[in-house]
Amino acid sequence: MKIYLYQGSYDKVKESGVGKAIDHQKKALELNNIPFTLEDDGSWDIIQLNTVFPDSLRAARRARREGKKIIYYGHSTMEDFKNSFKGSNTIAPLFKKWICRCYNQGDLILTPTPYSKEILETYPLTKPILPISNGIDLDFFDRNKGDRESFRKKYNLKKEDKVVVSVGLYIDRKGFREFLELAQSLPQYQFIWFGYTAPALLPENIKEAIKNKPDNVQLPGYISSLELRDALTGSDLFLFLSHEETEGIALLEALAMKIPAIVRDIEIYKDRFKTGEAVYKGNKTIDFRKEIQLLLEGEKENLTENAYAVVEKVGLKNVGRRLEEIYIDLLNLSPGGEVGGYNESIDNN
Repeated sequence: MKIYLYQGSYDKVKESGVGKAIDHQKKALELNNIPFTLEDDGSWDIIQLNTVFPDSLRAARRARREGKKIIYYGHSTMEDFKNSFKGSNTIAPLFKKWICRCYNQGDLILTPTPYSKEILETYPLTKPILPISNGIDLDFFDRNKGDRESFRKKYNLKKEDKVVVSVGLYIDRKGFREFLELAQSLPQYQFIWFGYTAPALLPENIKEAIKNKPDNVQLPGYISSLELRDALTGSDLFLFLSHEETEGIALLEALAMKIPAIVRDIEIYKDRFKTGEAVYKGNKTIDFRKEIQLLLEGEKENLTENAYAVVEKVGLKNVGRRLEEIYIDLLNLSPGGEVGGYNESIDNN
């Protein structure tokens, strides 16, 4: 058994959640000694695709002609495509048709969470869908490996400064403008947003928000995983205001680093991260402002150990084990049969 981990157009997504998912899959296979290749050398049995660019669709069709098995990851939905880039809401229905065309090339569709599986099950997809977490690299995202002092020095932060961080594109779906509004209302704290979106893709309201950002906000742009690890070690709170996610790798990384977190109370986190058990939640700006102050002033219980226990279940070693089971079932699939365990997944809840 050998897996072809297709990396076409990787450079276009390497700084996104999809790019990180591809990196995670590679390490999950390595940790479990599952043979794989990054090149189409003809020696593989299953192709695993993550992107929805035309080259991936062509690769899937080629694999079909050659009689190979195909796994297509359903990272994207129309719902999380909306409110992203300029004009995204207008073309969202076309995007939905396109991703369905791609996903239907697979013998099996994998998607990060039971929540995203439920969404995809409402689409005109003809192939079985199985939830499996993108996972978290617990070996790398280890708080003991972070450098708090280096981070604070780099961003000109005083020892006594209380720092709130977030990660994502400069888009409304991620709650970017709300982040700036909260910073404006809480000048006693420092706020840093890591991530970047090309100006040409930004709507005017985002450009205006960036132009008028509060003095206590820094926008350093995209940073490496090593720099992010230091940032999570050196900060006091992770604020994840996203309105829609299929999983949210950035949140998993923060929780693995044992930094207190506040998230938006959206459907995907309803069961996985219960409020007051692993994270704190809010819906409106007033909710978030209150929770931020209570946490940073030590008036809320620290839930980081509880949160770590949740993300520990989806460490890459466990993800790789589950993938191996899926591969074996898929290769043993008889015509018209079903892969065993299609309704099972590693613990996502």
